[in-house]
Amino acid sequence: SVFEKIDMSTYPVESIRNFSIIAHVDHGKSTLADRLLEITGTISKTDCNKQVLDKLQVERERGITVKAQTASLFYSHEGINYLLNLIDTPGHVDFSYEVSRSLSACQGVILVVDANEGIQAQTVANFYLAFEAQLSIIPVINKIDLKNADPERVEKQIEKLFDIPTDECIRISAKQGTNVETVLQKVIEKIPPPRCNTADPLKALVFDSTFDHYRGVIANVALFGGEIAKGHKIMSAHTKKRYEVNEVGILTPNEQPTHKLYAGQVGYLIAGMKEVTEAQIGDTLFLYKQPVEPLPGFKSAKPMVFAGMYPVDQTEYNNLKSALERLTLNDSSVTVHRDSSLALGAGWRLGFLGLLHMEVFNQRLEQEYNMSVILTAPTVPYKAILSSAKLIKEHGKDQITIINPAQFPDKLSVSEYLEPTVLGTIVTPHEYIGKIITLCQDRRAVQKDMLYIDENRVMLKYLFPLNEIVVDFYDALKSLSSGYASFDYEDAGYQSADLIKMDILLNGNPVEELATIIHSDKAYAAGKLLCERLKETIPRQLFEIAIQAAIGKKIIARETLKAYRKNVVAKCYGGDITRRMKLLKRQAEGKRLMRKIGNVEVPRDAFIRVLKREPDK
Repeated sequence: SVFEKIDMSTYPVESIRNFSIIAHVDHGKSTLADRLLEITGTISKTDCNKQVLDKLQVERERGITVKAQTASLFYSHEGINYLLNLIDTPGHVDFSYEVSRSLSACQGVILVVDANEGIQAQTVANFYLAFEAQLSIIPVINKIDLKNADPERVEKQIEKLFDIPTDECIRISAKQGTNVETVLQKVIEKIPPPRCNTADPLKALVFDSTFDHYRGVIANVALFGGEIAKGHKIMSAHTKKRYEVNEVGILTPNEQPTHKLYAGQVGYLIAGMKEVTEAQIGDTLFLYKQPVEPLPGFKSAKPMVFAGMYPVDQTEYNNLKSALERLTLNDSSVTVHRDSSLALGAGWRLGFLGLLHMEVFNQRLEQEYNMSVILTAPTVPYKAILSSAKLIKEHGKDQITIINPAQFPDKLSVSEYLEPTVLGTIVTPHEYIGKIITLCQDRRAVQKDMLYIDENRVMLKYLFPLNEIVVDFYDALKSLSSGYASFDYEDAGYQSADLIKMDILLNGNPVEELATIIHSDKAYAAGKLLCERLKETIPRQLFEIAIQAAIGKKIIARETLKAYRKNVVAKCYGGDITRRMKLLKRQAEGKRLMRKIGNVEVPRDAFIRVLKREPDK
């Protein structure tokens, strides 16, 4: 019956293979995962199996994987029953931390490359993640059914860049299922079983966690030693809290309870954890009476992009707060700080891994929790080395991180400002090189390397200031290369930079929400653009409004929003001109007074329109 629990003891360590599928966005990882699930009978062969492991609505709509998903497959090869644990990972740069987490539970990877597109930036980045983790790598060339497929070219690229002999590549079509069976056989031959022993004490790595309203936290674990069953008393190395296990099982994408899990297996456990923060990703679980040396944890994901998030209506504040709490449970890489602003009310400052991550998070809030929010323009975390003794005492340290432009310290009290940088990899057909190099120079990037992958594709490496790429670099790159160039980046630490804070003044009063931190070379252009945009969005008043961009005391750009004017001289026809001048003078006097007292009402939506900074230029 369905309710009978599977006995996992029939799968000893030597017949277990843990592997992950990695690839650039859209090269067919999830489709290959579907075929593998079908071949092993994990899911039935029907027409509706499209991206079975992409469970979130946003994943289905955008056709991207956002969360790594696990599935256990049973497969018999040459008379032996094997247990294959497949972990499907995201391909997009913003989610590479999901990939590195998944790899920690694996001994090998399938590296998928599109036969049409060839090696892309993400392929390179993911290959090195797997290579550094010393995993076995099985190269697979997918989409050979396409009429422009050129598997030979791709094999040569793989050989040149990754030093893998061409005869090791497996050519498949995941969509049609061609040759997919070979991939499973290669997984069994090439990937070593996990190195661990059931006789050792329990040692389980938490590599992911999800939240279920009824059962609390479901932790995905990889067992590196021992066994675990219902009723065991376990302890977390990270929080030192104790739990009793309620249920263990494997994921055949859906949860399948089992009697026990044994060393080398990957599965889930439920143990009465109430908060996802308790199932810290990278944590080690062990039996309460048998402490073990914890596994080396993960570097926690560092947010690269910050944005303010505010409820559209302040009465929604509490609902939004609970939606945020629940969503961050399933997405541990978002950081949340409380924040408030005069124009937008109470809200939060959220940290994301990148722009796509921010969009996906926002989309999930709307779809899964029905909340619509205001997101301000994204900024990156800057640092300042303080020189004033007073400030150092105030902060208790001489180096502070600034995630909100309003808290940018004055130049006089700082010895230097630092900005985050990233090492970007661009893979492009060579005819676009000229345009791309110009684009990178405009973004203050420094070229580090340039390599021809084959006669018509080039890999460029650049050191970028993060704030230059965060808003629209990817879009710009795609449009000037007709969509052919691909981009990936990794964190490259902080470097000294000439940063300034630019204020926006309306009739001489600074507007806190519109302050931005910017590189001094770019200030004039940005100030001019912001003033023009404000001029378009602020409605005209009865008095003139001066819109100015200022750096310290110095005004660098100005636009004037003309006043509405009543025609006071309508009743003067003919006669003496002095009467006319007197009326106009009196009107001007009134306007001057009004401008002095009148404060500028900036409607909320004007703020939002300016803050979002859509590249509508």
